[in-house]
Amino acid sequence: MAAEDTLTHALCASLAEHANRPCLRVPGGRTWSYSELDALSQRLVGVLEDAGAGSGDRVLVQAGKSVEAVALYLACLRRGCVYVPINTAYTPAEVAYFVDNAAPAVFVCAHDQGAEFLAAFAQLRVLTLGIAGEGTLMEAAGSVAGTAAIAESAPDDVAAVLYTSGTTGRSKGAMLTQRNLLSNARVLIDLWGWRDDDVLLHALPIFHVHGLFVALHCVLLTGTEALFLPRFEPEPVMHEMADATVMMGVPTFYTRLLDHPGFTAAACAGMRLFISGSAPLTEQTFKAWESLTGHRILERYGMSETAMITSNPLDGERVPGTVGYALPEVSVRIADGSGTELPRGEVGIIEITGPNVFKGYWQMPEKTAEEFRSDGYFITGDMARMSEDGRVRIVGRAKDLIISGGYNVYPKEVEKLIDDVAGVRECAVIGLPHPDFGEGVVAVVVPEGEGVSLSQVRQALEGQLANFKQPKEVVNLPELPRNAMGKVQKNALRDQFADLFS
Repeated sequence: MAAEDTLTHALCASLAEHANRPCLRVPGGRTWSYSELDALSQRLVGVLEDAGAGSGDRVLVQAGKSVEAVALYLACLRRGCVYVPINTAYTPAEVAYFVDNAAPAVFVCAHDQGAEFLAAFAQLRVLTLGIAGEGTLMEAAGSVAGTAAIAESAPDDVAAVLYTSGTTGRSKGAMLTQRNLLSNARVLIDLWGWRDDDVLLHALPIFHVHGLFVALHCVLLTGTEALFLPRFEPEPVMHEMADATVMMGVPTFYTRLLDHPGFTAAACAGMRLFISGSAPLTEQTFKAWESLTGHRILERYGMSETAMITSNPLDGERVPGTVGYALPEVSVRIADGSGTELPRGEVGIIEITGPNVFKGYWQMPEKTAEEFRSDGYFITGDMARMSEDGRVRIVGRAKDLIISGGYNVYPKEVEKLIDDVAGVRECAVIGLPHPDFGEGVVAVVVPEGEGVSLSQVRQALEGQLANFKQPKEVVNLPELPRNAMGKVQKNALRDQFADLFS
């Protein structure tokens, strides 16, 4: 990768090359062309310059999804700043941690929270941005001259810092480089057969790898169009499918569409590809979607530190319950606790190398060193087994492993079977402190109707699962706690039911 062959240069070149093409269409609003998005991003470079943000400085952003927020991301790249998006659900008290850790030159917050954050962070340059473009950021953009200048950047320069969800301890900021993001986007564009006439249905948030990098980079680098929905809601998504060809979503997108009485095969007749990620897709959802629509969802696997790692094939068998094969240029191994590669078929921890692997954790050199092997492999913390031909099946997070009576229990294996039990909509399997077994297996179930009992579950699992893997208790909830990307928050469940066996 040449010095000028960076994400910034590639995106700026695409914006110029496709100037007259539609880029982001806001349903019920306007359609932004590539030239209009480019012009706005150039004006925002002037705002960043006036605010004192230069090359390498962090720009912390907690603002709603909007075209203006995308333009701000592009402006940060053009200016040479490091873009730091954070979850819009974080409270001011939580935001204080990111302000302290990232030490940003500029903080962009939601328009309606401007006064609160101005008072809380008096030492910071605080700008505001609303989802309709209102706020001091856009006001400033109206009074500065745009610049087409592009800051010097190299492939290994940090383009963005993405904070992990922080389910155990403090959030860590993963430093993603120009090389990380550009190489990954180019591979995905090729692997998923991106076409010149593709239209992406974009209903994801843009503070996360999935919506910001995977989805938007595929669009922006190919000069194609995105239907830019503010959020996921079944009816607007069904309506916009008539004009789309590709949708990227989390599993809850698919389950909520399947639950909607108005969703039919006709609604997605013009679609060519449905992609799922950010959380495990159940085999039950995969099969129900195929039965209703005729489409087989393409599941892939990635994380904040690496962007995408594996994918089921575009052409070829998409096996439910698996996340496919390692991407080109990415090396994946299944290893034991010491980093020794295990034979195919055995369960171990996914470790990877490749141009997509992040540079390290911001301001955490010791934590960075802990997460890498001496030979350069990054320890993902996800547990999986790999088939003889290299297909990966994830069985859970290493921290979610249950050790009951000295035996290892992999939650995903148990969840897969419980999901098929009559009356179960979905479930999460966790380990809780147990006086006899160390940890007891517990199934937290979302029932279809009436509550599901322990005897029902154990009867259904009889002969399918060893006794030590079977739940010792079943808890019914109306829904499972999830983060913004649809991942079940098992740490919250463990905290909620910690005294179940006491």
